Amino acid sequence: MRYKSTVILAIETSCDDTCAAVVADSVADGSGGRRALSNVVHTQTEHARYGGVVPEVASRAHLERLDGVVEAALSEAGVTLDDIESIAVTVRPGLIGALLVGLSAAKGLAYARGLPLIPVDHLEGHVAAAYLTDPDLEPPFIAGIASGGHTALYSVDGDHGLHLLGKTLDDAAGEALDKGARMLGLGFPGGPALSKAAASGDPGRYEFPIALMQKDSLDFSFSGLKTSLLYRLKELDEVQVREALPDLAAGYEAAVVEALSRKLLRAVEREGASTLVVAGGVAANAPLRRRLGEACHASGTRLVIPSPDLCTDNAAMIGAAALYTPRVPYPEYLDLNARSI
Repeated sequence: MRYKSTVILAIETSCDDTCAAVVADSVADGSGGRRALSNVVHTQTEHARYGGVVPEVASRAHLERLDGVVEAALSEAGVTLDDIESIAVTVRPGLIGALLVGLSAAKGLAYARGLPLIPVDHLEGHVAAAYLTDPDLEPPFIAGIASGGHTALYSVDGDHGLHLLGKTLDDAAGEALDKGARMLGLGFPGGPALSKAAASGDPGRYEFPIALMQKDSLDFSFSGLKTSLLYRLKELDEVQVREALPDLAAGYEAAVVEALSRKLLRAVEREGASTLVVAGGVAANAPLRRRLGEACHASGTRLVIPSPDLCTDNAAMIGAAALYTPRVPYPEYLDLNARSI
């Protein structure tokens, strides 16, 4: 079901990006397309020194910056709080302290104006980013989510419900890329750094394993891939690692891309789907987009991948998901809580 609401203010604070956006619903205003009027993202840089996201640091940074990010989103959209008809916010999954910052702010904004609150699942938000990319997109379709914290395959039904087909049994794809980059000394965030290093490398020089390739499996596993890279690095001295770095990065990245691609395409074939949606931060990876683009073109499958700015965490996707999520009326949401899982 699609809920009509002319203008939604959305907030996303599930990890280390402080985000706010204003999303317009064309069903209500007749403008002819779901669209984001603004999409402001403040990426926290404090975590680089630690090589990963520190939950307490993330929560404090959200507290310091969320007001300014919300004001920027309203200004960029050319609206005021008087124009907002509902507030959407991520309530799960994520870092619990970070989620609570966003939820508390959303409750305060909604309660002060007597507005309904729309609690959104972060994963449903990633899928909904595709609705902003392709206004004509409607379910059913297959959706793959690949990010730093999540890797899963879903079938999306006509009511926008997500039905799990497969998931990672250990690490997420983005986590595997980040940890591989760390082992190679490429810094944080690891995914973009690894991809940059891999651009000049030969992916065929070093081959890495792809797990769970049995024909009946739609699950993923990346822990063995990391172990394989660790053992490979132990075989090389420091000079050899520096010389082989682009090739190591290219081979490692290629293994992640192939693991994701095979399962995504297998799900499309098994479910008899005509459309494939791929979302999440890893969906911004250029080799993955290219690999899926070629395969879907050959099979006649419609492929929808959001633009890179909508693949990573953002609030526009939360606003888009809110169009299909039940509202909690004023003031019943005051007891609403966030969940880390």
